[in-house]
Amino acid sequence: MGYRLIELEMPTGYTDAELKHRIARDLRTNDFTWQIESKSLDARKKNRIHWLLRVAVHSAVLPGKEPETVQPLQIMHKPRKSRVVVAGSGPAGFFAALVLQLAGFDTILLERGAGVEERVGGIETFERTGTFSPVANYAFGEGGAGTFSDGKLTSRSKHISAEREFFISEYIAAGAPPEIRYMTHPHVGSDNLRLVVKNLRERYRSLGGEIRFRTTLDDLVVVNGRVTEAVAGGEFIPAEHFIIAPGHSAYETYRMLMARGVAFRTKNFAIGSRAEHTQEAINRAQWGRSSLPGVKAAEYRLTSEGDGKHPVYSFCMCPGGMVVPAATYPHLNIVNGMSNYRRNGSFANAGFVAGVHPDQLAGRTVTPLEALQWLEDLEHSFFTATGGFAAPFCTMAGFLSGREPREIPASSYPLGLVPAPLYDLLPAVVTAALREGLKDFERRLPGYGDGILLGLESKTSSPIQVLREPGGLCTGFENLAIAGEGSGYAGGIVSSAADGIRIALRLAGSGG
Repeated sequence: MGYRLIELEMPTGYTDAELKHRIARDLRTNDFTWQIESKSLDARKKNRIHWLLRVAVHSAVLPGKEPETVQPLQIMHKPRKSRVVVAGSGPAGFFAALVLQLAGFDTILLERGAGVEERVGGIETFERTGTFSPVANYAFGEGGAGTFSDGKLTSRSKHISAEREFFISEYIAAGAPPEIRYMTHPHVGSDNLRLVVKNLRERYRSLGGEIRFRTTLDDLVVVNGRVTEAVAGGEFIPAEHFIIAPGHSAYETYRMLMARGVAFRTKNFAIGSRAEHTQEAINRAQWGRSSLPGVKAAEYRLTSEGDGKHPVYSFCMCPGGMVVPAATYPHLNIVNGMSNYRRNGSFANAGFVAGVHPDQLAGRTVTPLEALQWLEDLEHSFFTATGGFAAPFCTMAGFLSGREPREIPASSYPLGLVPAPLYDLLPAVVTAALREGLKDFERRLPGYGDGILLGLESKTSSPIQVLREPGGLCTGFENLAIAGEGSGYAGGIVSSAADGIRIALRLAGSGG
């Protein structure tokens, strides 16, 4: 069987039949099979927007051999006597537990929040009544914060091909759309993610894995650099190995780890607000028209040098989505974005943030513990500014001029907007950078400045990073690893999952 990889340009509304006809015309044969290897939208010329496809074609009439493929993840199963406690069921924690269970370990997965079904109900109640649930919210619960997001699966991490392929295959088997394998900017959608994480849970349990919801990791028992027990749910849980994947929002978990001797350092991260526009405005700015056949909604990715010291960029853009109240605790006010698979909402939103270092924000050199406290205080100040979970907002024009809005516009945010001087609520160094970045964004995407800014976007990444050895173990510990976004070494669903997978593979390879 011969093979050829061909590149094609196709109109946005093409059908499979039209694609097959195009391949047949180019190859001059109808005897072939095909699959899409990659697909991206070329919108550089608004009068000629089209899909760029790379298609693998197999046919007896073609010369050429099959290309080398990504080697599958090698997970060696064997009976093991070791138990592993994994805390946190986000991508890093869950996939670490799954790989270890496949490798023959006895694993227990602890999750402070509720299962996804209860999370859905808790979030619906929160958005309807403003009553916050500590176990069923946008941050904590089964699948982590990513369960209620756009489910973007892009990653800038290199050298994770096998881990990514394993992750993608597991996601598709659990109900994610197959296109995530080949889209240049793949996304699952929050509606699909609810099903995916539930099905992954059942797969993990079918392998003998144990998962305990509503069970917070309260403490670790450490003896001479070795963890002997996890304290969770009022129980002491002994194990030979421990992997903590707390995300970057569990402040008390960070503080507990520091109290038990785990070393962290501060690092750059980003904060700002959420930018919101009508989706039609973004469509027109990107495409020159309100809609395109075969394309859900227009996206954007913008970067700027800001004030020359602090880069400004859009983050986690959610086309056709909504801004959500992503509070992690009942006294904090934070926003984030989400969208469903169809991306058919009336609004578009994205994080609008500036890169900074905790030392710059505090005006002095700070410890990791002080950096966390500074960030928590900032998140609390936004709660105080509105007296709850309503989002403080201003227009982009008002952000530049220093004027508060007089009218409250339509918005996707479910708990209401309150006019506020965001330019004063944010740190001065962040406001200065964002103002320069906003001018830049408006020049590059006409009409961008007609949107609004709302709330505090503070969860782009962690402001601290654990000190760990090449194998993933925390420095100074024999059997403790911290994985995913909470470690400070990953950002996003794919890189977090890959981090957890790699730590699990190293543990399995060491013999357990």
